[in-house]
Amino acid sequence: MLSAGKAVKVSIYLSEGSTHHGVPTYSSILDYLFYRGVSGTTVLKGVAGFGADHHMHSSSIVEISDHMPLKIEFIESREKVDELLGKLEELAGSGMIEVQETTVAKPAQLSKQKTSAAVTPPSHLKIEGKAKLMRIYIGESDRWKDKPLHKALVEAMRANDIAGVTVYRGILGYGAHRRMHRDKPLLLSRDSSIVLSVVDTEEKLHSFLPLVEQMVEEGLVVLSDVDIIKYSHRALEIDPPQAPTSRANASA
Repeated sequence: MLSAGKAVKVSIYLSEGSTHHGVPTYSSILDYLFYRGVSGTTVLKGVAGFGADHHMHSSSIVEISDHMPLKIEFIESREKVDELLGKLEELAGSGMIEVQETTVAKPAQLSKQKTSAAVTPPSHLKIEGKAKLMRIYIGESDRWKDKPLHKALVEAMRANDIAGVTVYRGILGYGAHRRMHRDKPLLLSRDSSIVLSVVDTEEKLHSFLPLVEQMVEEGLVVLSDVDIIKYSHRALEIDPPQAPTSRANASA
């Protein structure tokens, strides 16, 4: 959380139509900043402007209205900004990033203090050989920051470059409270078991664990050794319809 004093303001200038792996660039950046514990971020939409291509864009022109300028702004400590800049440059693509020294006269006040773990996983393109399998067992009704917990976990994993995740919905089971959960109308179907299955390197999953521990208030997290049999990415210019999957044989 920011405190009064010296800080850094970051402004990222984008085109509204730009995408990163098939997702609007501003949305990818917003998710990344959110799950890296940035104090606050604002996305502003311009009504007219031009950029490096020197083409004029105006909201009154229907055929190019999806190319309006966007600006993402956030204020953080110098140390935090230095930590994030590398990934932000990758996400921004052809957009421009401006960094300015500033002073926080009055920091924002939170009604309920919460902290976010900062995770710095290494980037990767391919996994071969030994890896780790993480399984996260939660309930369908579990929530985090007013959204379904399983959805928030998937977003956090994508924002932190986890290779891929699959969410399974259980049809029958019970947990620590020994309440039976069935996938049947009127029988606790709103709290069915949810399992998230993730395969990645041991280093990346261990670095992501602090964020999992913060988000999962009640559940079970299991790590197992696995052997990767096949793993591949589609070409970068092709938007994959689903996260990459792996066939793995658990040895633990």
